[in-house]
This record gives sequence, structure tokens and C-alpha cells, in this order.
Amino acid sequence: MTESAALIADLAAERRVIGAPPHVLGLCGPQGSGKSTAAEAAVRLLAERGLRAAVLSLDDLYLGRAERAALAAEIHPLFATRGPPGTHDVAEGEWIIAALKRGHPVRFPRFDKIADDRHAEPAPSVGPLDVLIFEGWCIGAAPQDEADLALPVNALEAECDADALWRRTVNHRLATDYRPLFAALDSLVLLRAPAFEIIFRWRLEQEETNRLRHDARHGGRPMDAAAIERFIRHYERLTRHIDAEMPARADLVIQLDEERRPIGARHRAG
Repeated sequence: MTESAALIADLAAERRVIGAPPHVLGLCGPQGSGKSTAAEAAVRLLAERGLRAAVLSLDDLYLGRAERAALAAEIHPLFATRGPPGTHDVAEGEWIIAALKRGHPVRFPRFDKIADDRHAEPAPSVGPLDVLIFEGWCIGAAPQDEADLALPVNALEAECDADALWRRTVNHRLATDYRPLFAALDSLVLLRAPAFEIIFRWRLEQEETNRLRHDARHGGRPMDAAAIERFIRHYERLTRHIDAEMPARADLVIQLDEERRPIGARHRAG
């Protein structure tokens, strides 16, 4: 991901306004596309230029298991699964970015994906910053048209969301709760997969990495292939929508091959 990181760092450095609050660069990409790796590498490249940078992951804003269980009971059972809009602490994300924009140091929350719950202790304090890279699978996503929600895109939606309540609620949250959070972005980068079908393999590899890094004290265990297959179906609708809609408005689109290597990049005109 060195080439992708260099492109991201170049854009952040170019768009940053000297003396202004940190430039917030949104980094969007499907599951397993290497967003975290590219973002961390871009931070190191920016540091070499004398710029203070950090990464905030949308994943670390996930609601805890108990909170999602409450949503599942109150709204729809599919909200028990982390990931889609409606399962993040959006207010916390807004507060973090606003505090960094004011020049204040902040401690980012942390989420343990194997335990599927929040860490009790946040990360060490960061800031003030020149650049904040805000990365996540649906960063900067726009809601779908209501008409596009009528038909299910996969078996999960057909079997578990026949009345479209879940997907309509997800779309509504994206159009309302997430709008001010994404409005804080100063630029937007999209890592684009060659096809949705490759995401299953990428996510399997990501799960193995999570397992190797996991501290056994937190409990839980990684998902197997069948669980991952079902898991990514929660993300499919919006992932396909992002791939179709976002390239026209992203400041930078980095096209990846099946090994996550960049094979093309396009900057938005103007």
C-alpha cells in the first residue's frame, strides 16, 4: 500500500491550509481493502514532511454489543451486527473532530473486533494536528434514493428484511445522523475494489490478521468463513452504491487490483 499511502499523503499535504485547523481527509474503501494500512503509512510519510497527523477509524466508533442489542430489540434484529450506519456513535465522532479543529488534544476510542465490543480504555492522547485521516468503509457515503431500497440485493435482505425496515432505517440514519459528521471532511479519497466479489477473500485475510493481533484477555474468537460470508452481506448494498456513486465526486479515486495494489489514480477536476 506504499503507492496508495503516497497519493493520500500528497493530497493531504497539498490541501492543508497552513495555520488552519487540521485538514480532515476522509478515506473510504470496502472491507479488507487496506484502508488502515494505507492511512498509517500516510501518517508516517506526512511526519517525514514535518506534519503532525493521526488516524481516526470509523470502526472505533462502533457502538458496544449491549447498545447494538438494544437497537436490535427496539428497531430490527440486523442492528445487532456492527458496521452499517446506525451502529456507530456519530456524536462522539463529531465531538472528536470538533475538538481537534479547536486545537485540543483528544483520546480516540478503541474497538476490539474479536471481542466485538469497545475497549474500556481509550487510546493515548493525540493533537494538536495538521492532518486527520478519518478512515472507514462508508466514510463520506451518500444515501440511496428511496426507490432503490425496494428490492433486496442479497439473500440476507430477502430473508431477514423482507419489509425493508432495516435498510430503510440504515439509509435514513445515513441521510440524517451521519450528514454533519461527513460534512466535516475537507477532502475525500476512495480506494476502489476491482469487484465486490473479491471483498470476501480480503475480509478472510483481514480476520486472520485480527486473530494474530488479538490479546486473549479480551475473549471472543475470530469469525469463520461462513460467518464472514453472512457478515459482508450487511455491507453489500451500501458498498455497491458507494462504488457506483462516489467516484464522480471523490477528490481522489485509487483503483486497486485483486492484491490491493494501485493500478490507477484519478483526481477530481477542479
